[in-house]
Parts: sequence; structure tokens; C-alpha cells
Amino acid sequence: MPKYRSLKDHVYDYIAQKIQDGTLLPNDKINEAEICKQLEISRTPTREALFQLTSDNLLDYLPRRGFTVKVFDAKEKYDYSRIIGTLDALAAVLAVDFLDANDLAALDALVVRMDRDIETMNFKGYHANQYEFHALYIRKSDNPVLIDMIASLKNSFVRQSYSSADKQRLTTVLREVNAEHRNILELLRLKDKPKLECALRHHWRIIDTEML
Repeated sequence: MPKYRSLKDHVYDYIAQKIQDGTLLPNDKINEAEICKQLEISRTPTREALFQLTSDNLLDYLPRRGFTVKVFDAKEKYDYSRIIGTLDALAAVLAVDFLDANDLAALDALVVRMDRDIETMNFKGYHANQYEFHALYIRKSDNPVLIDMIASLKNSFVRQSYSSADKQRLTTVLREVNAEHRNILELLRLKDKPKLECALRHHWRIIDTEML
């Protein structure tokens, strides 16, 4: 049965998606009146959603200034990446015993697509494919609590766009990251849990905070 979505939930998803896809950038002010108009919704569920987004670390709230998209400094990025890396590594280790040949083939196809996205500088496509790469084995971990924790952390921290205007440098960084995806896939095939855990903890480090 589909989960019931309240008006607050719809506003939450609308704003969160705009943050994730880069329409709303760090420190941008949220226009409550415009959101109410766009969604044809009253102020009450909109305010409820904004406070929930603040609680979930996507927005900041200051009296008299209102709501703005949260800005993460280098230390916060580092801290988040370490936590996500630890949980992602745990999910991969748990998933090892549940992944089948079709799953491994799907992961391999995603790595190939990411190679193509990097070479064509299709960074939006790259992000979608790398998200699915990690999501596939996370889903196979068979641990709903862990899955929800990772999703919540990623929603508040991992964006669907890259802030860097240096496309050549970004391409170099993403090639390095996708080489790590290949290594992670090989360790999943080998069921080498200790090396897999180490590889994923390392993978989620912030390679270059100005690129992300």
C-alpha cells in the first residue's frame, strides 16, 4: 500500500529536490510566498515543511531573516563524509551475501555508464548513475534501519550537482572516483569484506571540498 503523503510532505519534497538538483544553492533565501503560489498550498504546511527541512539539516533558520539553504564548511563536509562512509561500508559488507550475478552485472553496467558520462562531461548523468551504484548494494543489505539512516544523511549532505566551474579538474576527480567504483565492484565479487569495508571508508572521503 502506498505511503500517505501529507501536504507538508509534498512541500518538503519540492524544496529538497530543488536543493539537491542545484536550483537552490547554499545560502539562497527561501521564498515562502512563491512556494505557496507554485504549489497552490497554504502557509501552514509550507512552514511545517521548512522547519522539518531545518531539523533535517537542509536549511538554516534565523529570526527576521527567514530560511536559507544550509552552507557546509570544510569540517562539516569531512565529518559527514566519514559518517556516510562508515554506514555505506557496513551496508556493502551486509549486502555481500545477498548480491547475485544480475546485481553484479548491473553494477558493472553502471560503472561503464559513469565512464561515458565523465568523458562527455554529463555530470548530471554521472551523479544519477553513481547514486544508483551505491543504492543497489545498500538496498541488498536487508537492513531497513540502516537504509533509512544512509538516505537521511545523503539527503542533507550529498547534492545532485557539482559546484565547481573547473570542468577539466572535475573530470579528473571523477575519473579517480570511478576507478574506486571498479575496485569496490571487484571486492564485492570476491566477497572480501575486510578490504571492501576499507575501500568504502576511503571512497567517501572528501577528495576536493571545492569540487563538491
